Amino acid sequence: MINVFQPSVGAEELAAVGKAFESNWLGYGPQTREFERDFGEHLGVPPETLLFLNSATSALGLTAQLLEFGPGDEVVVPSMSFVANANTIAATGARVVFCDVDPHTLNPSAADIAACLTPRTKAVTILHYGGHPGDIVAITELCRERGIPLVEDAACAVHSRVDGRACGTFADIGIWSFDSRKIITTGDGGMIYLRDPELARRAHRLAYHGMEDRGAFAAMAHNPRRWWDQTVHEVGQRLIGNDMTAAIGRVQLRRLPGFVERRREISAAYDRMLAGLPGVRLSPPPPAGHESTRYFYWVQVDPALRDGIAEYLLENGVYTTYRYPPLHRVPLYGSDAQLPGTDTAAANTLLLPLHQALTDAEVGQVARRFREAVERHAPGAAA
Repeated sequence: MINVFQPSVGAEELAAVGKAFESNWLGYGPQTREFERDFGEHLGVPPETLLFLNSATSALGLTAQLLEFGPGDEVVVPSMSFVANANTIAATGARVVFCDVDPHTLNPSAADIAACLTPRTKAVTILHYGGHPGDIVAITELCRERGIPLVEDAACAVHSRVDGRACGTFADIGIWSFDSRKIITTGDGGMIYLRDPELARRAHRLAYHGMEDRGAFAAMAHNPRRWWDQTVHEVGQRLIGNDMTAAIGRVQLRRLPGFVERRREISAAYDRMLAGLPGVRLSPPPPAGHESTRYFYWVQVDPALRDGIAEYLLENGVYTTYRYPPLHRVPLYGSDAQLPGTDTAAANTLLLPLHQALTDAEVGQVARRFREAVERHAPGAAA
């Protein structure tokens, strides 16, 4: 089966974990801090504004606590998002307000966001769909003008930029995912960026039980005579990452440029091989000044044909999928919101395999099978 997502890990990552084992320190420690430093250099932000966590979902939950979401508040989120974006808001008692997206780019515009703002809006969370930056500059300006905190879910956009600026750093809070299906992976893990230094310091406390110091060695620097004492400021949780997964992340981050270049090659090959196919709309090219991580490659077809095409591909060894099912349509969040762009995209979009381990032969096979599927399911085609 040719997979949609697939990690690229090997001997170098295994050796890095081995070194963490040899150090006899497996928790939050030097490897974790070096990963935060490396990631800060990648983004162009100070390392103290970053915190490596055990998942991006934990980062979203921490964001809800930092921004103090609660009953009576509203948080605007594209319906075309992963469910964790809504769940971590709803868990606070705040109301999730779903906004629409462009049916081709699957990203919201500033106008889509503005249409959902009310005096109760506590924050806005946006997603860079498939690694494409979207309307982030205009959305950032809108939120700044209204005095509303902006959160960037950059889980798909670890290498995406607009005019050289990294996605995830436009907003007040940025979040990245390193789970097993992301371009760079630590197995599970996430990173959070906080523009406000004081908010960053609070995040560090909340991510480790509300404590000022993480362990005896850190505490010793502040109190060399009673290093076992604890300074607890507020109720927190244990959300921090560890040196084993951070060691993998440091290797993966060094390999990231090569991963993205290969994904761009594959996307360009799909563009060539599928060009001119009747009734098929290909992934949009990034606008001038936008660099995409190319996390997804999507095609759009007649909704009446989409599921049949997916089934034919699966029967012939090509796994496809659709992400993300609109949250305003799932049972938990079912609403009467009118989101025509979202509904259109959900009905006609299909993700083709895109990962850096794909061979040229596999890419050719995907394109060939997809062409076959479209031709077989076209109106008037022979059974």
